[in-house]
Amino acid sequence: MNDVSKPHSARAPSPIKRLLGYALAAFLFSVFFALGTWQVYRLDYKLDLIDRVESRVDAPPVNAPGASEWPNISRDAHEYLNVKVQGEFLPQYTTRVQATTVLGAGHWLLTPLRQAGGEMVWINRGYIPTNEADPMTVENTHGPFEVRGLLRISEAGGAFLRKNDPAGNRWYSRDIDALSKHHRLQNAAPYFIDAGIPRNLGEEITGFTPKTYPVDGLTVIKFHNSHLVYAFTWYALALMVAGVTIWLNRK
Repeated sequence: MNDVSKPHSARAPSPIKRLLGYALAAFLFSVFFALGTWQVYRLDYKLDLIDRVESRVDAPPVNAPGASEWPNISRDAHEYLNVKVQGEFLPQYTTRVQATTVLGAGHWLLTPLRQAGGEMVWINRGYIPTNEADPMTVENTHGPFEVRGLLRISEAGGAFLRKNDPAGNRWYSRDIDALSKHHRLQNAAPYFIDAGIPRNLGEEITGFTPKTYPVDGLTVIKFHNSHLVYAFTWYALALMVAGVTIWLNRK
């Protein structure tokens, strides 16, 4: 009769392996917990930013920042500021920038406005369909004009997988620096202004058919805010690491 060998009991890991395991678990727990805490701070920052932006949009318009303030223009401090500016349009430099809006695909019409002191500010006059003619010409431009709208920060480079092509006059983002260089405009502000205050993009825009172009007031004010979900995810991973470590230690 053959002998049946008895199963050997599992050997406990060596003290060095146990120490390394605890160190790895502590490292992962610290990393996941830190990432969760960082997302909580990001959530607080994002909520504060949304409150500040909403207060800017709803506030009475102020004069657009002048040349002395341009070096200090920043996204956090100035984006979506409700501003006004006076000057003369230069329609000969109007540039179409590809746009996708609630009214469909088409272009933004960007036209520089020259102020009395010679400072240039690019104005996004609004949306126009691809095959629609721009109603503004050199002949029918009589100023000065006052434009009210939201201050926007320049969009450098282009769009996703599509770079601006100044030589071919194909634009996919509102890159103010590149536009000014392309048209050889001096003393241009580092921002542009979306003409018009954003309209209700819900029921008001449904079935809306513009009688004239361009259509302003289509600025979409939207912030990606998933920080709370990310925080829960990282904290959950930290708790999982702690739980598995405790369970293995007991076993």
